[in-house]
Amino acid sequence: MEKCTETETMSEDWASLISHLEERREWALRAGGQRRIDREHALGRLTARERIDRLADPGTFVEFGMFVTTPSVEGEMPPSFLCGLARVDGRLVAIGAEDFTVQGGGTGMHLSKVKGGWGGFIEEVAYTYRVPLILLIHGVGGTVAIQEEIGYPHLVSAEPIFPIAELLTRVPVIAAVMGPTAGSSAARAGMSHFSVMTKDQACLFAGGPPLVKQALGLDIDKLDLGGSQIHTVYSGLIDNEAIDDEDAIDQARIFLEYMPGSVDELPPRAPFVKSLERQGNTLLDLMPTDTRAPFDVRPIVEEIVDEDSFFEVAENFGDAVITGMARIGGYPVGVIASNPLVNAGALDRPASEKQARFTQMCDTFHLPIVYFADVPGFMIGPEAERSGVMRAGIRAVHAIQMVTVPVYTIQIRRSYGLAAAATGNANPQSMHFAWPTGIWGDLPLEAGLEAAHGAELAAAEDPEALRAELKTRYENQNSPWRTIKKFGIEDIIDPRDTRMRLFSMLELAGASAKAGEKNGPTYRP
Repeated sequence: MEKCTETETMSEDWASLISHLEERREWALRAGGQRRIDREHALGRLTARERIDRLADPGTFVEFGMFVTTPSVEGEMPPSFLCGLARVDGRLVAIGAEDFTVQGGGTGMHLSKVKGGWGGFIEEVAYTYRVPLILLIHGVGGTVAIQEEIGYPHLVSAEPIFPIAELLTRVPVIAAVMGPTAGSSAARAGMSHFSVMTKDQACLFAGGPPLVKQALGLDIDKLDLGGSQIHTVYSGLIDNEAIDDEDAIDQARIFLEYMPGSVDELPPRAPFVKSLERQGNTLLDLMPTDTRAPFDVRPIVEEIVDEDSFFEVAENFGDAVITGMARIGGYPVGVIASNPLVNAGALDRPASEKQARFTQMCDTFHLPIVYFADVPGFMIGPEAERSGVMRAGIRAVHAIQMVTVPVYTIQIRRSYGLAAAATGNANPQSMHFAWPTGIWGDLPLEAGLEAAHGAELAAAEDPEALRAELKTRYENQNSPWRTIKKFGIEDIIDPRDTRMRLFSMLELAGASAKAGEKNGPTYRP
């Protein structure tokens, strides 16, 4: 049978049909029109299609629902929500993007099949095919115009949101907020494993300034109401801040690099170039031997993990603890580190909430956790108590105690009180390694003396002499070497051996998890 050649011409009927298809495609690509596109560019923002082009590998985006129409006072417009499949650094992902140039990016409840948002088509594709979902968010949520089009007010509580919650237990969900976002679009950003928003362009809120003015009589700027500072520093709704659209997309791509495609897979191992041999004295220079001296833990983390692999998550929220992704010998890990520069490392409510959420995300996607512990306890004082520090702290304890992945605790300095239970667990594959600077117990020595011997000290003829005597006695009892003699900790190590020790454990854990793949990856025996 002869094959058709490119030189053959199509019939007039086919030419007419293909021409009409191309016209409709060109119409869809015009989005909300050149005037609205120019406005987005003037504000320093990319359009929805430009954002997808920036994210996806060239030529790989396959769109669904390109010819959907959106009602407006100007007549029918192209789709306000774009969705499809693409490859990002070679990996297959589902992508949804709100097009602000079309009816403010409203997701389109007038459609017989909602494309995205709450219970949308692209969420179902990601859920069914078990591929990561990346959402590029910049929309107003619902609009009065669309309600007028469908002819009745819909009762939100009567509509299913499947599979929004279920997605979070199956595939990585990443949200990038890149402009004004309200209502359901804003809420959708919070239903993710990692979120980022642009610094000077993005804002999100349950209700924008016009609603606040109408309901509360308050005039407020949109960035003061829900800008990146509000949500990355105070509310904790959004993890990271980005400089602009390009930076936000790049951060989404970096986070994805540490993630498996779904919970059925292990996170991908990457090549590494940094030596696994004993490190030089840099770590010793970075770590003070004085148990009360402040220090920056980030350079310590960066010295131990693979070069340029540490990607911090939620840097500006709950900063008494540091969280982020990294690799050690190519193996992806979740990193948690006490931050002695904030609250002396004590866990307050924001830090506890941040740690609990991060811990659960690591467990969902089979990322072993490395915890650099230096915690004097939960934050104390009237303000901490009013904030509910104990409730949040217990959640952090519960989260890390329940994980099935190994937790490798590096006890770099202090570990006191119940907060210490939030730095490791008793999972048989978890391990605790201390540096010679490690010190631990029920309470810090000074506070413990006052609590246990307050009346005795008050009645003593020479309180200072008695305090000194008690301190010497307890210091002898509190030596970490007493713990290691009783095998109360797996090992005390030279800080310079930390990288090699962690790599050995991660290599063992990876082999163990791989052996159990037929039942889904898990690290628990």
